[in-house]
Amino acid sequence: MGHAATDSTVTNWTWYQGQWHEGNPNIMGPQTHGFWMASTVFDGARRMNGKMPDLYPHCARVIRSAELMGLKPTITTEEIVALVKEGVQKFDPKLALYIKPLVFGGEGFIAPTPESAQFVLCISISEMPEAIQTGFSARKSSFRRPSPESAPTEAKASCLYPNVGRAVTEATSSGFDTGVMLDPIGNVAEFSYANLFFAKDGTVFTPAINGTFLNGLTRQRVIKLLREDGVDVVEKTCKYEELETADEIFGTGNYYKVAPCVKLDDRNLQPGPITRRAQDLYTAFVAASED
Repeated sequence: MGHAATDSTVTNWTWYQGQWHEGNPNIMGPQTHGFWMASTVFDGARRMNGKMPDLYPHCARVIRSAELMGLKPTITTEEIVALVKEGVQKFDPKLALYIKPLVFGGEGFIAPTPESAQFVLCISISEMPEAIQTGFSARKSSFRRPSPESAPTEAKASCLYPNVGRAVTEATSSGFDTGVMLDPIGNVAEFSYANLFFAKDGTVFTPAINGTFLNGLTRQRVIKLLREDGVDVVEKTCKYEELETADEIFGTGNYYKVAPCVKLDDRNLQPGPITRRAQDLYTAFVAASED
């Protein structure tokens, strides 16, 4: 599989069935299971500052997500990584990119036919958001994360995101950037689409993984980096009231990596030293990454 020379006018390249396509190709129809019955999973990686941190686990997770949805993709993690490395060469090396492998069911009724799994890789230009420096605002959401008995919460499944979208729309309609979502029994789960951390008296806290939200790869990385740097990070059941008295609050996720929360409900916050340390540690980790 060859690849085209870098073309600065193309903002998106998609690989499907052995070929690279410019833009947003039509690959689903009304009878495609992923379109009709929502058997679609995806993952997201980043190219930032010329590096692709944690690329391999992102590619591995999309396969795991597909398997949790009853699909049997034939592509391997190594093959996805190789395709990513081929695809990013189509873009100016200075550009920040969003790398999105997807798997969906091609056939089936209600449950997808496992062997019908289709793989797609989409790579697009996506600048790192200003929230990394300026921060974001959040409000308590009236929408909650589902329990593992009611939704495929262990997979990064597209069918979970309409609920995320409802929480974001609720937040933005009242002047906030995102929501803080609780789990089914009322404990803090995460921001609408990012994992949540807060600091109090020098200790960092983050909700313990309980099956209602993803244990994000950036979350795992930041916990490891902070602990190696001597910061006490505690994973535990967190009450919303703890956020209301926190010294700092920040989020982690593939889109912005690490960003400070500068307003929670009607309370203004400042990006604190632990948040900045987490950002600096992650930046250094990216610079030292091999990919």
